[in-house]
Amino acid sequence: MFGAFWRMLKGYRWPFVLVACVIIVSSLAQLAFPWLYKLFFDALTNTTQSHEEVFSQLFRIIGWMLGLHVVTWSVWRVSGFMSAKIYPKAATRIRLQASDELLHHSYRFFTNHFSGSVVRRVNRFVDAFGRIGDKLQWEMVPLAVAIVGITILLGLRSLWLSLLLGIWIVLFILVNLWLSLWKLKYDMRRAALDSEVTGALADTLTNATNVKLFSAYEHEHDRYQEVVERHQRLWVFTWSLSELIVSVQVFLMIAVELGVLYAGSILWDRGVMTVGDFALLQGYMIGLFEKLWNFGRNVRELYEQVADASEMAEILNTPYEVKDRKTAKPLFVSKGKIEFHDVSFHYHQTRKILEHFDLTIKPGEKVALVGSSGAGKSTVTKLLLRLFDIDKGEILIDGQKISQVTMESLWEQISLVPQEPILFHRSLMENIRYGRRDATDEEVFEAARKARCHVFIEEMSKGYETFVGERGVKLSGGERQRVAIARAILKNAPILVLDEATSSLDSESESLIQEALVELMKGKTTIVIAHRLSTIMRMDRIVVIEDGTVSDMGTHKELLKKAGTYKKLWNIQAGGFV
Repeated sequence: MFGAFWRMLKGYRWPFVLVACVIIVSSLAQLAFPWLYKLFFDALTNTTQSHEEVFSQLFRIIGWMLGLHVVTWSVWRVSGFMSAKIYPKAATRIRLQASDELLHHSYRFFTNHFSGSVVRRVNRFVDAFGRIGDKLQWEMVPLAVAIVGITILLGLRSLWLSLLLGIWIVLFILVNLWLSLWKLKYDMRRAALDSEVTGALADTLTNATNVKLFSAYEHEHDRYQEVVERHQRLWVFTWSLSELIVSVQVFLMIAVELGVLYAGSILWDRGVMTVGDFALLQGYMIGLFEKLWNFGRNVRELYEQVADASEMAEILNTPYEVKDRKTAKPLFVSKGKIEFHDVSFHYHQTRKILEHFDLTIKPGEKVALVGSSGAGKSTVTKLLLRLFDIDKGEILIDGQKISQVTMESLWEQISLVPQEPILFHRSLMENIRYGRRDATDEEVFEAARKARCHVFIEEMSKGYETFVGERGVKLSGGERQRVAIARAILKNAPILVLDEATSSLDSESESLIQEALVELMKGKTTIVIAHRLSTIMRMDRIVVIEDGTVSDMGTHKELLKKAGTYKKLWNIQAGGFV
């Protein structure tokens, strides 16, 4: 976790060091107050000087105290204002960098994590930075200065008292650290359960319509209650552990206070200590107890913050599954030829998807991929987009291996219209313009017209400024699909992938969109995954995929002449019209 924070603050670390130095100076200055109290009480009990001399000495000591208060007050305020300026900027930087690093994780990462839980982890990670920094700078640094300073200064008056206090401090810190480390594993479990609670609620809210349609209110209540109650039980347990630690802490403080006062009394009886020394001793003891009391609480809170931030830190420190090579160069597409050479791919060891897959698509050719569910059609397009790295073989575009080009340049050359397009909770204008963010309004309107969505957008109360809701839920499936097609038209990439792009359209909408798709595919190398006859028949070539390999290919008419998988699929679908 600290490694992640340190890495994210590169080039921005010196202000924190400067604040720490200011706090050290102020903490050292505060150690002088008990010595001034010692001098004050020794002056009061001094019987060898006249009343006027004692009063003058007391007046000088009060003046020193005033000056010291002014210095420490000024230094603390300076450090406070510096922190007020530094921490919000640093937290903003960490939040932005965490977001950037998350977005660069692979496709598999986002399929394996709830977005709600990840957002919760990011927020906890950023909050932990501020709280941990606050504890370290304003609590731990002054404590370290106090422990070292008090031990040394007390040793000037009594080596034995200094040694006794030093041994107790070491024992106190070790006991607190041991108890806090013991509690840490339970704090981490609680943090993980907190993420689980958030994820469970997010999952239910995302599927609120399903909950209603399947009359599952009680089921979801019971399911969520089970997770919440597990979190509650662990919360109670960790809270009880905190109370146990506090009890041990109080016992140790009572023991050392009585022990030091007893030892001091013996030294006073021997004439070694003065009344002022007792004031010095008590001043240091009170200041040390205050800081050490907070030490136990601060250690527990630090470990709680570590537990809260560790999940996110683990994600940030996890290498990306798919990433650019150091020598990666931009992809340049002049023709749009696509080649799959002996490609093998497994999602995991027990699930084979593609095995020795070979396919070449000519520049500007329109190819349909057909096959039964799970045959590997969509996987082919995911590998082309390099959402996963292949296990064996190579994929080339215009002779360039996609594993050796930058992923952003690869994605810039490919337009994808997925089976279930997901839109941003932004305006329709922003969603369409996402295809080319520097496009003018008129270019957006033209793309919408070609995708046959301009009319229904204009009919909305706010037109192109209408917000579509989370994931585009305010639009029908067909409307979302047409917006996604408009976005692809605007992008105008040389390679086009249509993954069941008309699956959400009714017959009327499909007839409207077919002309747009024909125009969209002009001059582009196109891969289409489709089952609808109207889409398949328009392709230059149809590739049949079975068990992760190409089993047959040809035109629609050529494949119907063969007694193969394509004819069987065709008869099954065409039979529905008889």
